[in-house]
Amino acid sequence: MEILNVEDLSFYYAEEKVLDDINFTIHSGEFVILTGENGAAKSTLLKNILGLLRPATGTITLAKKNESGEPLSVGYIPQDITSFNAGFPSTVQALVESGRYPKNRWFRKLDANDHAHVDRALESVGMEAFRNRKIGELSGGQKQRINIARTFATDPDFFVLDEPTTGMDTNTRTNFYRLLKHSCKVHNKTVLMVTHADMEIEGYYDREIRLIREEGVPWRCFSMTSSSEH
Repeated sequence: MEILNVEDLSFYYAEEKVLDDINFTIHSGEFVILTGENGAAKSTLLKNILGLLRPATGTITLAKKNESGEPLSVGYIPQDITSFNAGFPSTVQALVESGRYPKNRWFRKLDANDHAHVDRALESVGMEAFRNRKIGELSGGQKQRINIARTFATDPDFFVLDEPTTGMDTNTRTNFYRLLKHSCKVHNKTVLMVTHADMEIEGYYDREIRLIREEGVPWRCFSMTSSSEH
């Protein structure tokens, strides 16, 4: 099933073209990484895909439903989601649990399946020992990790992740990649992840999409290369 199709996309910041002639498709169950040198507008491409920015030309088609016929759910993790102040009252456990409440049903009691999702999410980012800490007591990197856990607890169909492993140690990153692969292969989730660690993540992902600079044009103008199968 086709989850995402991008055709002939271009994008400008003011008069400066930063994306040009972008074309690719992602199917359900795929784990795809998005790579490229610093400044390659990878985050900008994700924001176009999610509708946070509007492309100058081209089309972006995101599936309306998942393979079960239910509305497609998207879990987005931007680069910096650590903006909690020191007085934020929630505990780590409560914040991650909030990802299990359906819309407008905040007072529903969580069941065993919900708690299992929360436990796996915390474990996947190495934060299970911090479940009783207040959010305001955490470092920036720890806040990033528990927000990732909350996104996992929502159980989306399509994960859109912008360098989510920043601040993780090697063991936690490996567990995180393993969880992403398991989610795709066993639960038919779909992942599009920006990363610079394409060698470290080798063996976990299915395809790589790389943004590169075109010859003879300004350095911030990029186009899509062929995907490398793994």
